Amino acid sequence: MTQDHHDPHHRHADSDRAFFSGLEPGQFVRHPGQPEWGNGQIQSVVGSRITVNFTHAGKVLVNARVISLELID
Repeated sequence: MTQDHHDPHHRHADSDRAFFSGLEPGQFVRHPGQPEWGNGQIQSVVGSRITVNFTHAGKVLVNARVISLELID
């Protein structure tokens, strides 16, 4: 049996990574709902799971399907 590569409901980690605004380890972000956490640096991106080390909150796992992190220029 062959896999249907045109299934719109099937997503790969690579397409998820592209979907979430191109966020990559090393970039700095803010959590829009938690400004008291301060700036954070992305540690890892795995699918929609983004690990961020925030100045005042430490390491936090963010679900990018729920939270849109703000990229700091």
